[in-house]
Amino acid sequence: MKGVEVTVEQVSRAYGDFKALDNVSVQIKKGEFFSLLGPSGCGKTTLLRIIAGFDYPDNGKVEFDGKDILPLAPDKRQSNTVFQTYALFPHLTVYENIAFPLRLKHVDKEEIDKKVKEYVHLVQLDDHITKKPSMLSGGQKQRVAIARALINEPRVLLLDEPLSALDAKLRQNLLVELDELHDKVGITFIYVTHDQSEALSVSDRIAVMNKGKVLQIGTPYEIYEAPATRFVAQFIGESNTFPCTVLSCEPYENEFMIKVDVPMLGGTVSVTDYDALEVGSKLDFTVRPEKVRITSTPPRSTNKELNTYKGIVDEPVYSGFQSKFYVRLDNEQKSIVKVFKQHTAFLDDGPEIDWRDTVYVSWTATDGYLVKDTDR
Repeated sequence: MKGVEVTVEQVSRAYGDFKALDNVSVQIKKGEFFSLLGPSGCGKTTLLRIIAGFDYPDNGKVEFDGKDILPLAPDKRQSNTVFQTYALFPHLTVYENIAFPLRLKHVDKEEIDKKVKEYVHLVQLDDHITKKPSMLSGGQKQRVAIARALINEPRVLLLDEPLSALDAKLRQNLLVELDELHDKVGITFIYVTHDQSEALSVSDRIAVMNKGKVLQIGTPYEIYEAPATRFVAQFIGESNTFPCTVLSCEPYENEFMIKVDVPMLGGTVSVTDYDALEVGSKLDFTVRPEKVRITSTPPRSTNKELNTYKGIVDEPVYSGFQSKFYVRLDNEQKSIVKVFKQHTAFLDDGPEIDWRDTVYVSWTATDGYLVKDTDR
């Protein structure tokens, strides 16, 4: 493995009264594709800049394979950074832009030629090698920037929202290419993004950040299916989330069956959890829209822990491959539940369920999840 293990330990950084990073600790494995994910201002770019050497923490440690890198200048850290803005030299060709770092090091001309052509081929720009940046698309420019960063053979590649300036379809295509590139070069990638779909698509693991703190670190599956906090549940994908209070907790197979009072749903909801929870605990109940069933008649089920609610379709949103329904429940609170319904069969006359239809929404106890509300 060509990458390094990156250790960030209790790093804090403040700018005046604003605390950009608050005691952040992250362990990134050698050769891992690791994403820092969060909204604007959460501290992810500040952390990347500290790892790169463009900024310094007020306290804490940053190590590559156990070696303290904070005293080292950016060009001595065995890391390179790819920025959102490409930062290419407009008067130089693709070949010359990629060769530039090696010329700074006074590498032999034949070696430069060999390596430039190798990395141009790696990023699939062989037919554009003599072009200048003005003749390239946004995606091609970003590939030049990535090749220029990789030609120095860093052990860590830092990517600061590298695809955010591209249109959605191009961004998705380049994301796949970036993942393939990571597999080929085998070094550690640290990827900063505010786009949860990007992070879920390519990451080995993700650190979700907000307000200068790391809220959860895990695989894409863990982050999506088992969010640790209300913020993570709502930031990653879409979710129905409601405050609740634990009423009871009983052993159930290899888990616990929890009964919670959810006022916005009009009463008691059943949900399973791996951990025993104290009666009276204040938490949030969450269920993903794609796990909620929607039917025109009451669902038939032998599952006694099926949570079922009657309501009216407040707003249907057709998106081709699926429909999103906003269902207003028939209870005192008139709460809204979001439902995603996949269109797995041909719809001759459009979706079966439409605006103002009376419907039933349901989910099993294993479909929901209980999370902490860190802001409560």
